[in-house]
Amino acid sequence: MKRALIDTDILSYYFKGNPIVIKHFESYLDFFDSIEICLITYYEIASGLLAKNGFNQLQVFERFVEENKVIPLSEKSSKISAELYAKLRQTGNIVDDIDLLIAGVAIENEIVLVTNNQKHFDRIPNLIIENWTL
Repeated sequence: MKRALIDTDILSYYFKGNPIVIKHFESYLDFFDSIEICLITYYEIASGLLAKNGFNQLQVFERFVEENKVIPLSEKSSKISAELYAKLRQTGNIVDDIDLLIAGVAIENEIVLVTNNQKHFDRIPNLIIENWTL
């Protein structure tokens, strides 16, 4: 099993109690000490919860973060993301900046991106993805 970077949508399924996603998390934790998300995913979850005044949910999320790992953006991952943006734009395959930043973190750290958003991430070269909702 390879290290995995959990995308925002999969983390949302986890917090909503999706049994398939929870089972994947449990299986993953049999091999690894913690779940890894990137700083962008942290931002997306926290900003969404704050916008809807989900303060109790935010506390649950913060406890989750304390027990797991948040991978920061780095100069290298940002450069990878910028190069991806340029290549995709030149071919007319626009991908959201946030998704490109997440992909850059996954590629830099040589880890699988776990997402249900295959439609966007499939277009990104050198990115390995898995869908834990299946």
